[in-house]
Amino acid sequence: MFLQFFIGQAGVISASAFAFSTLFPIGPDPYSLLSIGVWVGILVVIAIGIHAVNRYAVVENISTVLVLLVTFFAIVMVFLLGGTEFAWSLADLGGGMRLQIAGGAFGVALAMFGMTGVGAGETTAYTYWVVEKGYAAWTGPNDGSESWISRARGWISVMKVDAWVSWIIYTLSTAAFYILGAAVLHPQGLLPEGNQVMLTISSIFDSAVGRWGGVLFLIGAGLALFKTIIANVPSLGRQVGHTLAIFGAYDWNDQQVRIRWQRIIMIILPIVWGVLGTAISSPLALVIIAGILNAVYLIGVAAATLYLSYTQTDPRIRDGAPTMVLLWLSAIAIAFVGIYGLLNSF
Repeated sequence: MFLQFFIGQAGVISASAFAFSTLFPIGPDPYSLLSIGVWVGILVVIAIGIHAVNRYAVVENISTVLVLLVTFFAIVMVFLLGGTEFAWSLADLGGGMRLQIAGGAFGVALAMFGMTGVGAGETTAYTYWVVEKGYAAWTGPNDGSESWISRARGWISVMKVDAWVSWIIYTLSTAAFYILGAAVLHPQGLLPEGNQVMLTISSIFDSAVGRWGGVLFLIGAGLALFKTIIANVPSLGRQVGHTLAIFGAYDWNDQQVRIRWQRIIMIILPIVWGVLGTAISSPLALVIIAGILNAVYLIGVAAATLYLSYTQTDPRIRDGAPTMVLLWLSAIAIAFVGIYGLLNSF
């Protein structure tokens, strides 16, 4: 789990640095160790500074706006392609829905399964988020009363809204980028790889609306990727801190000690990610590796969800049979894809 986190976030922060370095290079070569290293350093310092001054609420609001803007931008670009040589049709979409994967691409497909949408990391982090947002506090301790059942069901309904909204946004944005890549990059034989990943992807938007589209994409991609780092510093910091507490490093129930540990961890994490991302300087490779590991982690999350739903959930607030059937189908599908993908990736 932690290996996936470290590799994935190293890929994300270096990808953000690549985007900004493409636009504002330090030195003559935008992809030199100097330029990438300086930009990674800038992003690391900003990430640490934001959390050091405890301004996460501002970051959360900005992140929400960025996610909506990037999603909207990608969807608009999909339809703008209709006026270019890269126009797509419903027949193209139908062809893309066939159950087949190009030879040698199963590893990448498995990585995308693990990384796109709400991944295992976000699912795990959400458990900390809902506690700190007060969902459990407003529900109150289980006193066995009907009012507690009503409050618990009410907050579970809010969690369902969270899940559906995130599902809609992630599905639309992921589908939009898949269509853009298939419509623009595939016909030209362009592969996002090596140091040219961001430049190649930005060519999608160049083709759709001109040079300004590519520039706007690079700015948006750099900010959106950095937003991921900003959000994951506290979320992964809590997971790392909680794990250390479980192994006896400190008392998790002591709030002051817990806060002190988390502040230290939130300084260490972005530094480690930045060093690894700069040293490897191949964000796509790091993200693919992390995606494969995330797909494996998803299997554990699915199994844990089933276990907790039967052993730790009050039967009076448990969802009915239709939801449990869907939960089982989801868990089985995740396990099947993860295991089958691993067997066919190596």
